[in-house]
Amino acid sequence: MLTDLSGAYSDLAGPGSVLATKMAIDDFIAKEKPGFKVELVSADHQNKGDIAANKAREWFERDQVDVLTDLVTTSTALAVMKIAKEKNRIAIVNGAASTRITNEDCNDVTVHYTYDTYAVANGTAKAVVKQGGKTWFFLTADYAFGHSLEKDATEVVVANGGKVLGSVRHPFPGSDFSSFLLKAQASGAQVIGLANAGTDTTNSIKQAAEFGITPKQSLAGLLMFITDVNSLGLKAAQSMYLTEGFYWDLNDETRAFAKRFFAQHKRNPTMVQAGQYSSTMHYLKAVKQANSDDAAVVMAQMKKMPINDFFAKNGRIRDDGRMVHEMYLFQVKKPDESKYPWDYYNVRQTIPAAEAFQPLSASKCPLVKK
Repeated sequence: MLTDLSGAYSDLAGPGSVLATKMAIDDFIAKEKPGFKVELVSADHQNKGDIAANKAREWFERDQVDVLTDLVTTSTALAVMKIAKEKNRIAIVNGAASTRITNEDCNDVTVHYTYDTYAVANGTAKAVVKQGGKTWFFLTADYAFGHSLEKDATEVVVANGGKVLGSVRHPFPGSDFSSFLLKAQASGAQVIGLANAGTDTTNSIKQAAEFGITPKQSLAGLLMFITDVNSLGLKAAQSMYLTEGFYWDLNDETRAFAKRFFAQHKRNPTMVQAGQYSSTMHYLKAVKQANSDDAAVVMAQMKKMPINDFFAKNGRIRDDGRMVHEMYLFQVKKPDESKYPWDYYNVRQTIPAAEAFQPLSASKCPLVKK
């Protein structure tokens, strides 16, 4: 596991992702009683591609690691995917978001499992435009993920009759967003689209309120997690739309997983952490079924097996490595609507897998036969 254990994305992935992976391994061993050992190693990539690449190479070459997972931050995912291909090992991406992972940078040893920028933009941006937010200005994290999210959201805004007035890019990670927010304010756009994530998003929202930008202009958090809402509080986050692949309080199955997770982590799981559990279990089942840890053999088995668990129903991994499943459009509850701890979301729409993710017909992945 390569993740962000200490930085901007450590709340949405980080130690919680390590825990979810360990839970999946323990459950797999208890239920499936495999004839092989499963060992988990983890490290902090500090959201830096070079650190992630060096660690991946060390693990693959020296320690015979079979699969690298989580890979929050697009720059680290793209770096590790190349090395996984070179060394014929598997990469399962849950934390990173850019559609590049299954488009122009796709390869046959990588799975993009939990969500991507197309899916979250498609849900949130479309909903905000339909609610009357026609003019947009983007505040964008200046690296591959932010650029991808801005591009995907722009296409959704324009396709639904909206207009983009401009954008500004901030360093990643950032802390002072004042100059960028003032440019967004000066644009006069109805909606400021936040093409960032983690503490960059929560700090942007807090500072927009301090400058009096909200509620005159509304904010669209294009990639937000339940940990962000928990950090902000319902008063600050109320009524915002967001798109996720998982919510702990959706049904009995999600609540059962969340209860076990909360008992050890003292907070509810994000979609990245839930995706970590699901993808780890799916990978291990494929290894057992195939009776092999060879990358090509296991990937073929993973693509053959449907995914049916608390995270996804009838999920499947396509030729481009994209795992497709339902996504959900949520709206954050007002403080007086919340009845118990972490009761944060109203479900506004269930987005079918075929609509949630980029269609294969639009794919730039060379593995996809047109």
